[in-house]
Amino acid sequence: MSDSLAQRLDRSLARLGAKALAPVLILLVAWIQELIDQLLFAGRWNLPMLPGGPALGVLTAPFSHSGFGHLMANSALFLPLSWLVLLRGGRDYLAVWIGVYVCAIPVWLFWPVGSHGLSGVVYGLLGYLLLIGWLEKRPFSLLLSVFCLLSYGAVLPSLIPLFSPAGVSWIGHLSGFLGGVLAAFAVYRE
Repeated sequence: MSDSLAQRLDRSLARLGAKALAPVLILLVAWIQELIDQLLFAGRWNLPMLPGGPALGVLTAPFSHSGFGHLMANSALFLPLSWLVLLRGGRDYLAVWIGVYVCAIPVWLFWPVGSHGLSGVVYGLLGYLLLIGWLEKRPFSLLLSVFCLLSYGAVLPSLIPLFSPAGVSWIGHLSGFLGGVLAAFAVYRE
C-alpha cells in the first residue's frame, strides 16, 4: 500500500530533526571567517579557489566571501535549500557537497579566474532539488522540484555568462549546479 503525501512529509520532517543544525553550523563557519576577515584583515583574508593555487582552495572557497553582502545573499538561499535537501536525507545532502567539490576541481585546474562563496553549493542544492523529482517521479519528490522551480527559478539565468553580473563567477555557479545534478543521479531511488 502506498504512503500518502502527508505521511511521507511527516517522515521527512522527523528525519530532518537534528540534521537541520548542520547547515547552520556550516554557515557559522562562513560567518566567523568573514568576521575575522573584516575585523582583523580589512577584507583581505580570503580563502578562494585560485587558478594554480593550492588544492586546499577548492575546500575552503565555499566558506570565503567578498564581504557581508555577498555572505548574506548566499546565506538567504543556502539555509532553506539545505533544509529542503535534508528533508530527503543526510546522504543526499552529503552527495550534493561531494558533487559540488568534484565539479569544482576542473574549474580550479582550468579556469583562469578564482572564485569563492557558498553560491556554488547553493546552485548544487538547487540543481539537485530541481532534478530529483523528475528522476524519481514520486509525488513528494515532484512537489519538491516544482516548489523549488517556482521559488528559486529566477536565479537560474546567472548560470549563463550573458546574464551573470560582472565579477560574479558564473562558472562557479554552473559547476555547482552540475555537481547537484550529478548528486541527484547518484542517489535517486527508483
